[in-house]
Amino acid sequence: MEPKFATSKGLLETHELYKYIMENNVYPREPKPLKELRALTTTHPRAVMGTAPDAGQLIEILLKVIDAKKTIEIGVFTGYSLLLTALAIPEDGKIVAIDVDREAYEIGLPVIQKAGVEHKINFIESEGLPALDKLLEDPRNQGSFDYVFVDADKGNYINYHELILKLLKVNGIVVYDNTLWFGTVAKPEDSVPEGYRRGRTAIVEFNKALAADPRVDISMIPLGDGLTICRRL
Repeated sequence: MEPKFATSKGLLETHELYKYIMENNVYPREPKPLKELRALTTTHPRAVMGTAPDAGQLIEILLKVIDAKKTIEIGVFTGYSLLLTALAIPEDGKIVAIDVDREAYEIGLPVIQKAGVEHKINFIESEGLPALDKLLEDPRNQGSFDYVFVDADKGNYINYHELILKLLKVNGIVVYDNTLWFGTVAKPEDSVPEGYRRGRTAIVEFNKALAADPRVDISMIPLGDGLTICRRL
């Protein structure tokens, strides 16, 4: 049984509309391991950091459409999007999963193990930029990845982007989470609560940079806290 209603991370105007989408489209198709991991994550004090399941549904389709096999995830938290990716890619697919917080990852690890997909995951306990630099030291990694998901420190999004473009193959996809930053990107800065301003500034600048980047096609999707999908040209 689903909870009566899960609080929306999204930007839809009405609670009722979000509830309709979740109960009639997302929850009925959400795999059982993801339901279990989502339930575990709700007990975490920073549960809001988890990937929104409606955003995850779109990501799953993207992974299957591009037949992703070699992937990266920067920012794992308890592993909802990581497990989603592991379930969507082929049996011999691989995910380089990067996060500084192994403890959060280990919350979801038993669910990942029970789902039989742990062998697809190489978890690296590290800051994102040094881990990406390390991957680039191997020439075989350059231009070889099909897909990257980024949900990490917002101030480094633009730095991640530069390294990711070196790792992605042509037509590869990178998805950036939180690119609408709780809707604050469209509000005057002085009306934004102090705790959100730093992230808002970083995301506003990042969104401007993506819009001007001729190396990628882009599409911003108002799911979860905003997803921006980029295709490397």
